[in-house]
Amino acid sequence: MSGNESGGTWYPPPGYQEQPPPAYAAPPPGPAQPYPAPQWSPPPGMLGAAHKPGAMPLRPLGLGDIYDAAFRIIRFNPRATVGSAVLVAAVAMTVPVVITSVLTWTVGLSFDDPNGDFTQAEGLAAVTSVGSLVLGLVLQYLGTILVTGMIARVTAAAAVGRRLSLGEAWAETRGKRWRLVGLTLLIGLASFALFAAYTALWVVVVVAGDATTIVVFGLVTVPAFIALGVWLWVRYAYLPVPALMLEDVGVVGALGRAYRLTARQFWRTFGIALLTMVIVGVVGQVVSVPLSLIGQVVSLGLGPEYELLGLVVVQAATTVLVAAFVTPFQTAVASVQYLDQRMRKEAYDVELMARAGITAS
Repeated sequence: MSGNESGGTWYPPPGYQEQPPPAYAAPPPGPAQPYPAPQWSPPPGMLGAAHKPGAMPLRPLGLGDIYDAAFRIIRFNPRATVGSAVLVAAVAMTVPVVITSVLTWTVGLSFDDPNGDFTQAEGLAAVTSVGSLVLGLVLQYLGTILVTGMIARVTAAAAVGRRLSLGEAWAETRGKRWRLVGLTLLIGLASFALFAAYTALWVVVVVAGDATTIVVFGLVTVPAFIALGVWLWVRYAYLPVPALMLEDVGVVGALGRAYRLTARQFWRTFGIALLTMVIVGVVGQVVSVPLSLIGQVVSLGLGPEYELLGLVVVQAATTVLVAAFVTPFQTAVASVQYLDQRMRKEAYDVELMARAGITAS
């Protein structure tokens, strides 16, 4: 029996030589075939992170994305958002506090006159104190107009990962400030003119018509007037501020841009804007109601001679605290909606990516 059959070690027969392996055959000549490029995909949980260089993803946004972006912008740059709103409100509210303090300590302004009547000086002081409060609110309104323009610039910068200081945000509004004031006044005057015309129409109907005519007129025109006002607000008055601040347009051009950006997006824009108003209204009440109650208690504790001063101080503090949330949040939401509409309609996300130094895949 041989070695193979018995399972033993095999030995080569006499004269056997091991053959070398065949030589490697080179591929035929021809054009080189490139290897396929490796395909990269983001790890789980990071999908789209490359397109979020700043406070918001550079793509069309949903409701949650818009609110998240607004809060991120405020946290990302609190000095140029909350700080600017608080600064404007504090400076404006200093006017009535100082004037009322001076009148209280010099004229003896009081709600409780032991003689039962006010002197001419006290009456004039009371009117001056109330007028100073109105003046402070007007100054705060005018300052808030400029703050909205600053926050629009801050929002655009935060979208690409830039943080503007308070001075830089103010500097970037140069050349647009008077246009912004003019835009706001134009919208206000147009709203007033529309309301005045409708009121005059009501006067004519009430004077010339009978009861049935008045009822029918009210049932038909009141809903129509409200619907017209809402439509004009959404289409013309909601987005022109960021358009004015972020584009090379004037007042009329900003109104036109707002109209075009909200085309076929009315209900979505209106829903987000209305929800935002409800949120800031609730927060404003949460802040102002406790402060008003505390102010009344403190004023009563200080005595009648300081009651008016206490009320003015509480009103000033409430205005500052409410402005610290309402102005930055409401303006940031509107500015993010403006960017969202441009990304949806004009592929603005590609331009923002280029500004951020990334390339869309």
